[in-house]
Amino acid sequence: MPDKPLIVAENLNHYFGEGTLRKQILFEVSTTFHPGEIVILTGPSGSGKTTFLTLAGALRSVQEGSMRVLDLELNGAAPSSLVAIRKNIGFIFQAHNLIDSLTARANIQMSLPLHGPISKKDADARATEILEAVGLGHRMDYYPSHLSGGQKQRVAIARALVGKPKIILADEPTAALDKKSGREVVELLQGLARQQGVTILLVTHDNRILDIADRILTLEDGRISTFARGLTANAGQMLNSLASLNRRGMLAKEIRDLNPKKFVEVLQESTNELENLLRTLDMARKHLSETMLNQVLQAATEKIAELLQADRATLFIVDRVNQKLHSKVALHAGDE
Repeated sequence: MPDKPLIVAENLNHYFGEGTLRKQILFEVSTTFHPGEIVILTGPSGSGKTTFLTLAGALRSVQEGSMRVLDLELNGAAPSSLVAIRKNIGFIFQAHNLIDSLTARANIQMSLPLHGPISKKDADARATEILEAVGLGHRMDYYPSHLSGGQKQRVAIARALVGKPKIILADEPTAALDKKSGREVVELLQGLARQQGVTILLVTHDNRILDIADRILTLEDGRISTFARGLTANAGQMLNSLASLNRRGMLAKEIRDLNPKKFVEVLQESTNELENLLRTLDMARKHLSETMLNQVLQAATEKIAELLQADRATLFIVDRVNQKLHSKVALHAGDE
């Protein structure tokens, strides 16, 4: 991976409002993004993720600090320079923002003149090529009203990629999609971006797609922290909530009151969360020693048992999960 980053933020501060209503959203944010990298930016609502994304995309003026994109300093840059930068960036949002009166092909064609002069013949060929690449060759002349949510988002991805950008900025691209469609969309985005050597910065709350990232950053109260720190904070919050329910005698009651169908749903959701944890540990294996990981897993097992006042069945489940996690640790340790 080339050393020279495409996006560099240094001591970035940002504010909303004026006078006594002025509120700081970003605090001394410093980070870099390199060519070909897929970086996920996560964190609670209101932590500044979308603000950072719009600053990196030259959609919002930089107030304090430095934001360099493709070697251009955005703080104080001329409007014409910002327009030139945006031509090298593909934007994907939660809302697909397609024009309902245009076909999928026409929605893509109309974005091409933004990247420079192009003939109608070439625009048609480019739109056809990118729609085939995203698996919508058979839906080119369909209107948005006749496309599924996942297909509309594929068109939005095609529109972002058709100009061959160097950077893709995606804000909650899977939020309105079901699990299957969301997974297909991010894997498609990942594959096409890899082929074209594009840098992706993806803001999301969707923990089902964390495994596509090369790096995960967490924004907490407007400050960048490591993913490990964010994961620890979220786990601590969850454990504290469980402990509070348990102290009030509500945890066992809530479990007993579940009807069979709901209980199966809860078990399935828990299984999905454990799979997400396994994927997270898989990503972290290069950054954590085997000893450290074992210590964390042991502590987590003991804490879960303590909080749930686990009976034999619960301890058996926890033990099986622990064995599975440890087997992954051993497997990766052998790979190092």
